[in-house]
Amino acid sequence: MARLQITDTILRDAHQSQAATRMRMEEMLPACEILDSIGYWSLECWGGATFDSCLRFLNEDPWERLRTLRKALPNTKLQMLFRGQNILGYKHYADDIVERFVRKAIENGIDVIRIFDALNDIRNLEASIKFTKKYGGICEAALSYTVSPVHSEDYFVRLAKELVQMGADVICIKDMANLLLPYDAYSLVKRLKSEIDVPIHLHTHNTAGTGDMTYLMAVQAGVDIVDCALSALGNGTAQPATEPLVATLAGTEYDTGLDIQKLAAASRYFLGVSDRLKADGFISDKSLKVDTNILMYQVPGGMLSNLVSQLRQAGAEDKYYDVLEEIPRVRKDFGYPPLVTPTSQIVGTQAVLNVISGARYKMFTKESKAVLAGEYGMLPAPVNEDVRRLAIGDKEVITCRPADILEPEYEKCAAEIADLAESEEDVLSYALFPQVARKFFEQRAAAREETVDLMPSHAQAAAVEGASESIRTLYVDDAAL
Repeated sequence: MARLQITDTILRDAHQSQAATRMRMEEMLPACEILDSIGYWSLECWGGATFDSCLRFLNEDPWERLRTLRKALPNTKLQMLFRGQNILGYKHYADDIVERFVRKAIENGIDVIRIFDALNDIRNLEASIKFTKKYGGICEAALSYTVSPVHSEDYFVRLAKELVQMGADVICIKDMANLLLPYDAYSLVKRLKSEIDVPIHLHTHNTAGTGDMTYLMAVQAGVDIVDCALSALGNGTAQPATEPLVATLAGTEYDTGLDIQKLAAASRYFLGVSDRLKADGFISDKSLKVDTNILMYQVPGGMLSNLVSQLRQAGAEDKYYDVLEEIPRVRKDFGYPPLVTPTSQIVGTQAVLNVISGARYKMFTKESKAVLAGEYGMLPAPVNEDVRRLAIGDKEVITCRPADILEPEYEKCAAEIADLAESEEDVLSYALFPQVARKFFEQRAAAREETVDLMPSHAQAAAVEGASESIRTLYVDDAAL
C-alpha cells in the first residue's frame, strides 16, 4: 500500500466554503515558502469561485494571482477547479473559450485541472478533458457525488469508467455536500480501485461532521489522495482538517510522510487570516458548526452562506429552515441534479423564491428556466413536467450537447473589450464576467494614472518577507518543543 497523499485546499476551497472566498493574495504569500516545503500531492489554489471573487470583491487580477503563486510555490503542483463547459462562470461557453482558457491556465502555472459537470453529463466534459490533455495538464475528472433514487454506486462506477476512456489521468469523487457516509465511501472506493487503473482522489467537507470518518474508511479501501484543509480554516463547511488525519496515520502503512510541525506552523499563520475574516464578517457560526440536517437537505457548504445572504437581503432570515426543507422538493422537480455550482445556486435560489413569494413556482429565475429547457445538459432523472410547463411553456427542450449550438465567442469578446484588454487573459476574464471584468479594467486604468503609490513595491516585498520569516520562526519554535 502506497502512503496516502494529500491535497491541501487552504488557498481555495477552505476559504471559499468558510469565508465566501475572501482571502487576499497578500495573505497567501507569506505562507507559500512553508507550504511549498511540506510535500503535498498538490495545493488547490485557483478556480471555483476564486476567479469571480478576485475581480468582483478583492480588486485582484486572478491571472496575476496564479502567476504569483506559481513563482512562490515552485516545488508543488498547483490545482484548480474547472466547471467543464461552464469554465468558472455560471453558463455554458463556446468551445473556443474553453480551449483558450485551459491553455492559458496551464501556461500561467496550473498543473492539475479538476473538471466536473454539475449534472454529470459527460458531454459537458468532452472539450475540457480534450484540451487539458492537449496542453499537457493533469486531467482529474470528477464524479459529482450525490444521493438520490437514480444515483447508485453502479451509476458512479459506470461514470468513472467512461471518464477514464475519455482520457482522465485521475478520478475524483467530489462529495461537495458531505453526503458520502463512511461505509459507502469504503464500498465505492473499493469498487473503483478494483475496476479502473487510475488514482482515486476523494474530496469531501465536514459539514455534517462525518468527513474524518469518511476519509479513514476510504484510506482503508485504498484511496490514493484526499483533500484536507489546514485546521485554521478546516472542518465545518470546509474540508476535514489536515493535521488530525496526518497524526492519525503516522506510523501506519498509510503514513503520509508529512511533517506535523510544519503543518502546525502553517496553520498557526492562517489563524491570523481566519481572525481577520471573522472580524470582517465573512465567517459565520453556521459555517463552523456541525449540521446533520445537511444529510437530509443535501446543501453543500458554499451554498449555505449564499442562502443566508439571500434571506438577509430579503429580510427573511427566519425562513432559513423553511428554505432548507424546500430545496429537496425543488431538486426532485428539477430531475435530481447534484447540488454543486451552478445547480446548487439555481436550486437554492428557486427554493428561496418559492418560500418568500408565498406560492411555489410563482416566479422562476432565468437559470431555472434554462435548466428545465436543457441548456445545462441532460438531467439525471425525469423532471416534473407540470413545473417545466410553468417555467418554459411549450418551448422545445435541448437534447444535444448544449455547446454544439453555441457560436465561437472569443473574437467577439476581444472586439468588445479592445479598449481595455491588455492580454488574451483579459479577454477571457471579460468572456466569463463581462460587467465585472470591465469595471475591474476601468479601475486598473484609473489606478495607473494616480501619482501617489501608497505602498511601494519594495515595501510590500519587505512586508511579505517579514511575515514569511515569522512563519519560519514559528516552525523552528514548534520543532524545538
